[in-house]
Amino acid sequence: MGNIFSISLSLDTIITRCWDSAVGKAAFLSKLEENLHALKNEVDELKAIRMYLMSRVRVAEDEQQLRRLPQVDLWLQRANRVIADADQLIVQSPQHVEKLCMGGCCSRHPRSTHKFGKQIATILQEVKDMKEKGDFSDVACKPPIPSANKRPSEPTVGLESYVDQVWSYIQNELVGISGIYGLGGVGKTTLLNQINNKFHDTTHDYLVIWAVASQDRPIEKVQDEIAKRIGLSNERWKSKSLDEKAGDICSRLYRRFALLLDDIWEWFDLTRAGIPIPTLDNDCKVIFTTRRLDVCCQMQPNMDNNIRVACLPSGEAFKLFEEKVGSETLQMHPDIHNLAEAVVEECAGLPLALITIGRAMASKKTSWEWEYAIEVLRQSAASVFPGVGKEMYPKLKFSYDCLPDERFRSCFLYCSLC
Repeated sequence: MGNIFSISLSLDTIITRCWDSAVGKAAFLSKLEENLHALKNEVDELKAIRMYLMSRVRVAEDEQQLRRLPQVDLWLQRANRVIADADQLIVQSPQHVEKLCMGGCCSRHPRSTHKFGKQIATILQEVKDMKEKGDFSDVACKPPIPSANKRPSEPTVGLESYVDQVWSYIQNELVGISGIYGLGGVGKTTLLNQINNKFHDTTHDYLVIWAVASQDRPIEKVQDEIAKRIGLSNERWKSKSLDEKAGDICSRLYRRFALLLDDIWEWFDLTRAGIPIPTLDNDCKVIFTTRRLDVCCQMQPNMDNNIRVACLPSGEAFKLFEEKVGSETLQMHPDIHNLAEAVVEECAGLPLALITIGRAMASKKTSWEWEYAIEVLRQSAASVFPGVGKEMYPKLKFSYDCLPDERFRSCFLYCSLC
């Protein structure tokens, strides 16, 4: 009896499953046209949802400078795939509908039509699911503040040891403030730029802030640049007083920061600007550049923590000059190489002068043009603009004289006033 019951139960199960399978297949056939009609409507509605969502994302990204949420991006990717699959099936549908007979209950090619009907039912459910999941209250958010923003830079000559020295101060917890000082055009800003980009390329937990002080209203300028960096800058910010801005900055700079402060001309009051003083406890850093040794000492009395950037030695100076003038120009005439060495000597190892004059001389292919350049450099008087300094004025004047016409010279003068 037991064996007979087991066989009977097994047969019942088999018959039931076969019946369910047959009914299921029949359903895919009988509902094919109905599901196709529903699919077309659902896909149109999903496309509308996608279009509306994309318009919200574009406004958030382009006008509000926000970043789309990962879940929104994932939904859009899936929606694109599902819509593409559905459209492809809809295009293929006429050839399968034509095979139906007996009022859509049977097919002349039942196996292929059943398979297609199952695909339509499956994609229809996927489209419905995507519609339900496409309702987002928010589509974007403020992007996280990057630890450091990459700054444009060019290959440098002779700064590598200085970069290593400044970086060693940053890694030393006993050093909170470091100064970089030297002549105008010697490469202080370029060095600070290299430090910024090293922060960008290195794993750390500092918030790196770049700010330029300059001579006119340095505290206000630095406050505004810090505000942009940490997300405080808006219409209300512009109407706040210096002290109010300082309070806002101080309350925001609660994490470790490294302030790269370029071009200060006098003692800079960090506290008045709202910048916490670096200590052992907060492990913050302030790296600044200045032309003036007295300012450097006021900011950081311990000269062991300051760096003087010197002019390039003759070998490195000529290497930098050659990079800017081009080896082809130096080989245009047998005398040009020696004349180029004389020009480099007149530049006194100042990188800015070497770069500026090197570019100006790149088009000079005759020896007499080089001889004339040397004569002009030697005759230029720095006393016309004492503030520029005897090192840079002759080089700037020479670069100005080398401009092709008055339109370029006027543009140069206009930019110098900005």
